[in-house]
Amino acid sequence: MKRRDFLKKNGQALALAVATGGTGLLFHNRETASRIAIVTKPHSFRVAPDTSFPQIALARNADHIAALNTALDTVGGIRRFVQPGETVTVKPNIGWDRTPEQAATTNPLLVGEMVRLCLTAGASEVIVTDVTCNEARRCFLRSGIRQAAEKAGGRVILPVKEDFMQTEFDGELLTVWPVLKYFIHTDRLINMPITKHHSLSGCTIGMKNLYGILGGRRNQLHQEIDQSIVDLAAFCRPTLTVVDATRVLLRGGPTGGSLDDVAHEDSVICATDQVAADARAVEFLGLSAEQVGHITLAEKSGLGNIDYRSIGYKELV
Repeated sequence: MKRRDFLKKNGQALALAVATGGTGLLFHNRETASRIAIVTKPHSFRVAPDTSFPQIALARNADHIAALNTALDTVGGIRRFVQPGETVTVKPNIGWDRTPEQAATTNPLLVGEMVRLCLTAGASEVIVTDVTCNEARRCFLRSGIRQAAEKAGGRVILPVKEDFMQTEFDGELLTVWPVLKYFIHTDRLINMPITKHHSLSGCTIGMKNLYGILGGRRNQLHQEIDQSIVDLAAFCRPTLTVVDATRVLLRGGPTGGSLDDVAHEDSVICATDQVAADARAVEFLGLSAEQVGHITLAEKSGLGNIDYRSIGYKELV
């Protein structure tokens, strides 16, 4: 049996178990998988299109907070994306037990500033979380993200097994899979990836960062990694993608480690088109979007535009 057929068959079996009131534990190799099966439908957290703003902007500045604010203001400003009383979930890359200088995790200054901006716009709560690969407590602390987010007023959540919901994806590869509930039960989702090399997918930027909403045996998805990334991007469409290209991991990804592999680019991208965000950011790795399987597949699937210049791209210094 082909791997895709195997996963679909098991996904259908789990869905049937849910419908008949059964529970169980599938795709589990860590403490963070849920034992409660709940089927939901795909979620989009996007705001309405507004042709008066470009869909993607890049700002360069050695002051990384200033770079974020410039790019964000160019695509409409925080109040376009966050309304008073809304709950916001911020999804950085916190996957690895690394320092900010090693460029394997999102710049904590950007995360803290995004939390502050959302609260300034009137958000009732800003949650910062991720499903890490290394031990969560160490990742959250060593990345600097826990301190930065909490200082700004955010609620930082280290996932526990009760936080996961078995979720219906209806994808080509992803059918039913455990998802961290904070990426479902929220009003707005801001995806904040870092730009870095990845040994399997060529790069990990915005769409690949969505792996961090999943529990279970994520390594099973690596055998068809491009399709799994696209299934994720179709299921979970963020309000805004904010790409950290302040430091870029050119080699040795996704874990990194050597400072010799890090380039200082002092850039931040804000985009309402997650495909365009990845297409622009991957150029920092010396690649074009056409060379990356999941980016081209995402465009073919109607999830966004590889030709980011065609959607009003702005670059600011």
